[in-house]
Amino acid sequence: MPLKAHEHPLKKIFSADFDFAIPHYQRPYAWGTEQALQLLDDLEDALVRDAAEPYFLGSLVLVKPDENAPRADVIDGQQRLTTLSILLAVLRDLAENDEVAVVLRDMVLEPGVALDGIKAKPRLLLRDQDSGFFTTYVQTPNRLDDLLKLSDHALANDSHRAIRDNAKVLQERLSSWTDDKRSALAALARNRTFLVVVSTPDLASAHRIFSVMNARGLDLEPSDIFKSEVIGSIDAAQQQAYAKSWETAEQNLGRTTFADLFLHLRMIVAKARGQRELLIEFPQQVLNAYTKTGRATSFVDDMLMPYATAYTHLLNQDYDEHDASWSKVNNWLRRLVQLDNNDWRPPALWALRNHDDDPAFLDGFLRRLERLAASMLLRRVYTTPRVTRYIELLKQLDAGAGVDAEAFDLTADERHETRERLDGELYKVQPVRKYVLLRLDELLANAPGVSYKHKIITVEHVLPRNPRNDSQWVKDFAEDERAFWTHRLGNLLLLNRNKNSQAQNYDFATKKEKYFSPAAGVTGFALTTNVIMEPVWTPDVLERRQVELTGILVKEWELN
Repeated sequence: MPLKAHEHPLKKIFSADFDFAIPHYQRPYAWGTEQALQLLDDLEDALVRDAAEPYFLGSLVLVKPDENAPRADVIDGQQRLTTLSILLAVLRDLAENDEVAVVLRDMVLEPGVALDGIKAKPRLLLRDQDSGFFTTYVQTPNRLDDLLKLSDHALANDSHRAIRDNAKVLQERLSSWTDDKRSALAALARNRTFLVVVSTPDLASAHRIFSVMNARGLDLEPSDIFKSEVIGSIDAAQQQAYAKSWETAEQNLGRTTFADLFLHLRMIVAKARGQRELLIEFPQQVLNAYTKTGRATSFVDDMLMPYATAYTHLLNQDYDEHDASWSKVNNWLRRLVQLDNNDWRPPALWALRNHDDDPAFLDGFLRRLERLAASMLLRRVYTTPRVTRYIELLKQLDAGAGVDAEAFDLTADERHETRERLDGELYKVQPVRKYVLLRLDELLANAPGVSYKHKIITVEHVLPRNPRNDSQWVKDFAEDERAFWTHRLGNLLLLNRNKNSQAQNYDFATKKEKYFSPAAGVTGFALTTNVIMEPVWTPDVLERRQVELTGILVKEWELN
């Protein structure tokens, strides 16, 4: 069987035509709630945008040894298929219309034929470690409520936790919709949402396809198409010079980063979240205003080159370090690039482009931007509302606001929630903990914008997570005290070394000497030095440190 690629609506994807299985060698299901909600947001956007327009959700790469048999091993697309199954199951259990519920049930679980002795079976079979759990709680109707009641301790692995958490956030969101809107979404998903299915008869071919589809290399980028259009719209006598300027900007940023710049430019100009492919939207929202009006050179001179320069400064933090004013700008950029998302970059680029001669403005602007970004990081504001906030900021900037833009302001509720997250079990949120601790360490060291050069930076507990029963930890901390303090800010520090599971459980004095101290190879962290200076580690010490450390960040981010 040769390679085949076809577009299929989800009603065909989740039908008897395909019997999907996740091979044992695949990584487990790992999409988080942000990605699940983003999928729902994208479908909702398609729902309100155009009643007839198809919505393309990406691709699947399958191994199908027999093209006439439904069996298909999923090489690429597991995360999307699993999340779609969860979404369909949530819609199924919320459906008030029995006919809609039956259609959705049959998309998730092949119904079987009792009289023919054919049993119902899942449309999607996860890995052995997860398949029984997924079938019981997601693919079987009316079991989602039982799933959502399961505690972390009742779940066997991170994949099960991700399944539960994504089901929870999708159910919470969809429960607030009317039944008619949910039914409309189900119809969109079933009939107008498409996946491109690429199938091949053997694993080697599938992996080659997967590699080609995901390789960056020198594949044609949208920016290459835009270059052709812009340079082609310039007088022949000037084309060579402008092509050279374009290529210089691309070389300075690197091909991938240069391509990303066009995403940021689209947001800066359109002040709206992307709805379709950049190749379609960028000409409509940005480029045509230049190329269709004889102003192609202005796009390069006034848009591309200044923003490419600003982006280079943003990424390299290379303003004049000998000038204290510009050094402050570099410091804010060093902090911001440590965030786990890039959504803050368009407003930062706007400021760097439009106030490139005013370090005092940039200092104030980036300070407020970092405060807003840090608060949203701590509150785990996911992509859509996060981008919406930055879009509102761009609109206000375009209307003449500056450092005083209201979109920078945190409401009383936002400040309160940020304080609560700081005071909570910070360690459990991986994208947050290192950013907060590095920010805190910088403040403790009184070294603004310090750039840590360590190849490895890990977040470690002082009071260990699993102390031995005969340890001093168990004597000094009651079980409920350990449960309360273990993952909080006051009990955390930074190390420039890999974690050592044996050393993690040392008693405090030994741990300081053999695991935390300079003699153990740890250097450079004020937070760690402060821990070493503590003579004992008790609940009272932790309570004092928690108040002190959270207070430093509350003051820095003006959260009161």
